[in-house]
Amino acid sequence: MIERLAVIGVGLIGGSLARALRAADAVGTIVGCGRARANLERARELGVIDELTHDPAVAVRDADLIFLAVPLGAMRGIFQAIRDQMHPDAVLTDGGSVKCSVIEDAKAAFGRIPQRLVPGHPIAGTEHSGVEASRADLYEDRRVILTPLAETDATALTGVKVMWETCGAEVTCMSVDHHDEVLAATSHLPHMLAYGLVDALARMRENDEIFRYAAGGFRDFTRIASSSPVMWRDICVANREALSTMLARFGVEMTELADSIRRGDADHLLEIFERAKAARDRYVDRFELLR
Repeated sequence: MIERLAVIGVGLIGGSLARALRAADAVGTIVGCGRARANLERARELGVIDELTHDPAVAVRDADLIFLAVPLGAMRGIFQAIRDQMHPDAVLTDGGSVKCSVIEDAKAAFGRIPQRLVPGHPIAGTEHSGVEASRADLYEDRRVILTPLAETDATALTGVKVMWETCGAEVTCMSVDHHDEVLAATSHLPHMLAYGLVDALARMRENDEIFRYAAGGFRDFTRIASSSPVMWRDICVANREALSTMLARFGVEMTELADSIRRGDADHLLEIFERAKAARDRYVDRFELLR
């Protein structure tokens, strides 16, 4: 039971955590913190939070668990704001998509790695944002990755793990570097492809006609390009080394594919497509089994 939960960033991710814990009767008072008053007031109207404030330092007072769901570029400022106001036994965790930058920001703000910091990342979400998009079942049958450090308190780690499991998630642990490499390939790269494709087409002549005749496949593939530009700017900067490596590798693949098409190399094209289809089908089958 979390007696007092502070959620800093009451949008899709933070709001959904609050809803899930409320639905599971696993939380007492929920304090929401954010910059947009209208969003916070709506969160209170919806019963997602009980109290609201714009001041992170106020939000974390007496909280036994603090969850940061803010853009990566805002993490350091939040850490600095709450550093001297947290209860000594409070557990601090986050939902950031790049763990190395979160840890660097925490160390810069606290002067060390806080023992009760449990870096985390729920692998869930949609292209929508704001508390209106949040829902209690967002984390059901989804994965949450925790990246504990040598300094991480074992009790704090267990508490965060239980919290996510209470929301219906499957929790795994891995190293910080491995997390950032995996997410660069499986999440960050696809978003870059979607953003890049839409931007390239938008800058073409007669782009209205191009988008008018876009089929379902285009809409499905580019759906994630409707995600928050600020959030994805911060992710790119924070995970630039791993992501730039993946983009370079993908560029080589696209060059090879373009050469095969230009040569009319039907056999090589079929080999690529069959290999990709088999890998995709295995992934889908495994995903359905997990669900």
